[in-house]
Amino acid sequence: MPIDAAKAVAAEPRTAEISWGHKDVQLYHLGLGAGAPATDPAELRYTLESRLHVLPSFATVAGAGAGAGVVGGLTSPGIDVDLAAVLHGGQTVRVHRPIPAEGRAVQTSKVAAVYDKGKAAVLVLRTEAADDEGPLWTNDAEIFVRGEGGFGGERGPSGLHADLAAVPNHTVERPVRENQALLYRLSGDRNPLHADPEFARKAGFDRPILHGLCTYGMTLKAVADTLLGGEVARIRSYRTRFAGVVFPGETLRIRMWTGDGRVRVAVTAVERDEAPVLADTLVEHS
Repeated sequence: MPIDAAKAVAAEPRTAEISWGHKDVQLYHLGLGAGAPATDPAELRYTLESRLHVLPSFATVAGAGAGAGVVGGLTSPGIDVDLAAVLHGGQTVRVHRPIPAEGRAVQTSKVAAVYDKGKAAVLVLRTEAADDEGPLWTNDAEIFVRGEGGFGGERGPSGLHADLAAVPNHTVERPVRENQALLYRLSGDRNPLHADPEFARKAGFDRPILHGLCTYGMTLKAVADTLLGGEVARIRSYRTRFAGVVFPGETLRIRMWTGDGRVRVAVTAVERDEAPVLADTLVEHS
């Protein structure tokens, strides 16, 4: 059934109360590979409750998490799609102030836009969170739906297209542990694609793959540690396009191009001949 873009965007937003504590933040950070070496003061800011700073990408799992927002968005009025045709195409997080290590908020979700890419449609599913002190964050999940384009809608914004021929200012590598997907999924995304070998084979992979949002968080942590001295409160926004999969046990190569409060980033899988993982990636900071 074709997507009714006007009906989807005009639908009433959904609201839910969410909460989180320092254990949720610590588990999320550990799922990104934080805490190695365990006694490194730079790592303790991610793992020790008395020093805890919260990566802005935590907004994708806080409370119900981005996964629940995506599922809810795909059942909105005007949207009737085959879930087998759905891919998580991109993610943007904008933080309005530092995320507290413990908190409660009201999260509002809606379809913010529907774009026509010809052979596919892109849904922008937006979740906004606010507490008693005001807005906390805005999440935009870009959902690619194959076979649902061609309805004559706007094409939407184009990507950033960082020049990979230019020499990056910084390049770092981050290993993905063999059990990392098993740990990361405890933060909310229990999709068996990331844990069950049989399910992964049915989906076309020879083994379970890492969550795209885990790679997303790992990359932001690498940028914060490399360029911002771990001062995560300086991060204002972070966007990416998911360009390929990562398998547990692989190594991420993260290239960074800096300038004027903006860091452009490209991420590849080292062991698969620099296969693209994250593209059109931008971190904005103070």
